[in-house]
Amino acid sequence: MIVMVCVDDDGGMLFNHRRQSQDALLRKHILDLTAGKRLWMNAYSAGQFEACPQLQVAEDFLQQAGAEDYCFVEDADLAPYASRIRQLIFYRWHRRYPSDRRFPLDLAGWTLLRSADLVGRSHPVITEEVYVK
Repeated sequence: MIVMVCVDDDGGMLFNHRRQSQDALLRKHILDLTAGKRLWMNAYSAGQFEACPQLQVAEDFLQQAGAEDYCFVEDADLAPYASRIRQLIFYRWHRRYPSDRRFPLDLAGWTLLRSADLVGRSHPVITEEVYVK
């Protein structure tokens, strides 16, 4: 599966069970990137996306996702599914926010395939990094 995750400069994902930030232009980018594919997430994450054909919502989405499916992860535990992840896409906010949940996996053994800066609405620059095993 292909995992997409938003992180701050310390790898933070959540603070007090809430997302640290969100960005409308990033959501559009994610929907454009996954057009014609399946994009899995839980109900918490789906609440920020408009209905679209690729959106698949389930609380056990990481278990249901196939090898070629995308998974947008904000509050799910990735550790049990680490061996199934073939690609990681980070969206970096370039800020430090308070966080009580951080990205849990070690990137040793992963290779940065590409990096590109995106223009955001809430953040002037959001960096997309794509890693592969």
